[in-house]
Amino acid sequence: MTTTTPFLTGQEIRDRFLQFYSQYKHQILPSASLVPEDPTVLLTIAGMLPFKPIFLGQKQSDFPRATTSQKCIRTNDIENVGRTARHHTFFEMLGNFSFGDYFKEQAIKWAWELSTKVYQLPPENIVVSVFENDDEAFKMWEEIIGVPPQRIKRMGEKDNFWKAGPTGPCGPCSELYYDFHPELGDDDIDLEDDSRFIEFYNLVFMEYNRDADGKLTPLQNKNIDTGMGLERMAQILQKVPNNYETDLIFPIIETAANIANINYQKATEKTKVSLKVIGDHVRSVVHMISDNITASNTDRGYVLRRLIRRVVRHGRLIGIEGKFINEVAETAIQLSQKAYPQVRERDSFIKAELEREEATFLKTLERGEKLLAEIISKTEKQGQISGVDAFTLYDTFGFPLELTQEIAEESNLTVDIEGFEVEMEQQQERSKAAHETIDLTVQGSLDKLAEHIHPTEFLGYTDLQSTAKVEAVLIEGKSVETATAGTEIQIVLDKTPFYGESGGQIGDRGFLTGEDLVIRVDDVQKESGIFVHFCRVERGQVSVNEHLKATIDRSCRRRVQANHTATHLFTAALKKVVDDSISQAGSLGDFDRLKFDLIAFCSNIRGVTRIWGFN
Repeated sequence: MTTTTPFLTGQEIRDRFLQFYSQYKHQILPSASLVPEDPTVLLTIAGMLPFKPIFLGQKQSDFPRATTSQKCIRTNDIENVGRTARHHTFFEMLGNFSFGDYFKEQAIKWAWELSTKVYQLPPENIVVSVFENDDEAFKMWEEIIGVPPQRIKRMGEKDNFWKAGPTGPCGPCSELYYDFHPELGDDDIDLEDDSRFIEFYNLVFMEYNRDADGKLTPLQNKNIDTGMGLERMAQILQKVPNNYETDLIFPIIETAANIANINYQKATEKTKVSLKVIGDHVRSVVHMISDNITASNTDRGYVLRRLIRRVVRHGRLIGIEGKFINEVAETAIQLSQKAYPQVRERDSFIKAELEREEATFLKTLERGEKLLAEIISKTEKQGQISGVDAFTLYDTFGFPLELTQEIAEESNLTVDIEGFEVEMEQQQERSKAAHETIDLTVQGSLDKLAEHIHPTEFLGYTDLQSTAKVEAVLIEGKSVETATAGTEIQIVLDKTPFYGESGGQIGDRGFLTGEDLVIRVDDVQKESGIFVHFCRVERGQVSVNEHLKATIDRSCRRRVQANHTATHLFTAALKKVVDDSISQAGSLGDFDRLKFDLIAFCSNIRGVTRIWGFN
C-alpha cells in the first residue's frame, strides 16, 4: 500500500460516499429498519432490500437515483464470526442506486472515480471481476477505465451473478477487489485468496427477476444496485489486518477486554475470537432492539435472543462472571449515535431488554454448564452427544440446541439431531396430554388419597420457591412409593408455590429438585383442594415423604399472568367502546397466546369485529 492513501474514520468513509453520489444528483436516504417490509425475509440483509418493489416494477420511485448507508444483518455464517477477518452478523452497506436512469457504463465510471479519487486507492492495487459472459463490462473496464486485461477476471454465476434471495431482482455484477500485494504480479491471480485480496465494492446490473421456478424475466427498467462494505473499506483505509480492528468495532472489543482485564494484543487466538464475537454481536443487538425487535423464541426475536446468549457465553469464556453486556452496549451506542441517532434516543429501552435477557441466560448457564460438562466427559469416546442428553439440556435447563452444538464442537463432538427431534416430538405429545383434564384413573386415586391427605397449602401468591414434602407419587393413576429417572408421574405435595389451572389461567411450570434429583413440572391441576403436579423425573429417584425444593418458572408465570390479565382488559375495553352488554363467557391465558369467548347481541357484532380489524 502506498503512503498516499489517507487514513479515514468510519464516519468519514460513510460521509464521503454519500456526498460523492449526492453531487451526482442521488437522493440521500436514511437507513431503513432492520425489520423489512418484505415478508419473505426476517431481517434486512442487503442495501437493496428496501428498494425491491421498485426494482420489480411494483412501485414507482420518487427519484431516479438514491444513495444510502443501510444497516444489515445476516446470520447464515454465524459460526465464522470472529474466526475470519471479515465475517459479521451486523454490517453497513454503502450503496448507490439507479431506478431506470443510468446503467452499466456510468456505474463503472463513478465506482472508479470514487475508489481512486475520493478514497485515493492506487489503481495498481485494484483488481476487477466480471460475469463470465459479460463482454460489455469487460470492454468498459479495459477500454474506458484503462484496467489491464490481466487484472480483469471472468467469474461464474456463483460469484458474479447477484441475487437478493432465491427469488427476486437479480443480474450480472462486477466486483472491485483491493490487492494488498500487487508486487506478487498478475500471472496467477486467485481472488479467493483473502490474505491478498478483499472485495470492497459490488456493482450489480439489475436486469432480471427470478421466479420460484428459476425463470429469468427482464425487468421493466434496467437498474443499478451497488454495495460497498463500510467495514471492509475501513480495514483498507485504516491499514489494519481485519475488520474487527477498525474504529467501527475495536472500541467495543476494547471495552469487553478491559472488563475481563485482558490485553487484546497479547491475548491468545481463542480469546481474540471471543472478543471479536462480542464486538460484532453487540453491534447487532443494539441496532435490532433500537428497531423494536425484542427477544423471543420465534423468528427475528429468536435471532436476537441467540445473539445475546452468544455474547454472554463468550463473556464467560474470557473470564467475565457477572453482568457486563450493557457496559459494552454503551460503547456501541456511542460509536453509532451520530449516524443513527435512534440508538441514543432509545438507549434505555435497549439496555433494559439486554439486561433482562442477560440475567435470564446467566441463570440458564449456571444450571446447565455443570451437566453439559459431565455429558461431554462421558461422551468423548463416542464422539457424539445423544439426542436425549441434548433435549434434557434444552427442556430442563433452557440450553438452545445451537448452543449445545457450539460447545460440543469445541470438544470435537457432534450432536444427535435426529434423536433430539424425536425427544422434542414426544415432549409435545406429553405437553398436549397434560393440558387436558386430569385422567380418570388419577381422579380415582385422588379420591382415595383425599381421605387421608389434607388439601395442599398454596404459597404461590407470595412465594415462587419453597421446600415441600412429597405426600403422594402416582404412575398412571396408581399410587407408588418411588419413581426413577425417565418416568412420567404425578406428585402431590403438602404445600406448593405452583399455581393450579383455574379460571382460564393454565398451571405453572418449573422444577422439583433434591440431592442428585431433578423433576420437570409440565403442568399443575387442582381438584378438591389438592394440587397435582404432572411431572417427568429427569434425574435421580423420588420417594414419598421426601422433602424437595419446588421452584416455578418465573418467566412462564409472568407471561401467563400477562395474557390472563389481557383477556380482562380486552373485555373491559369492548364494554366501554362497543356496548356494556358484552360479557366474557370463557378465557384461556397460555404462555404465548390468549383466547377468550364473548357474548354479544347481534347488533353489537359489527362493532366488535371492527375493533379486531375484521372486514
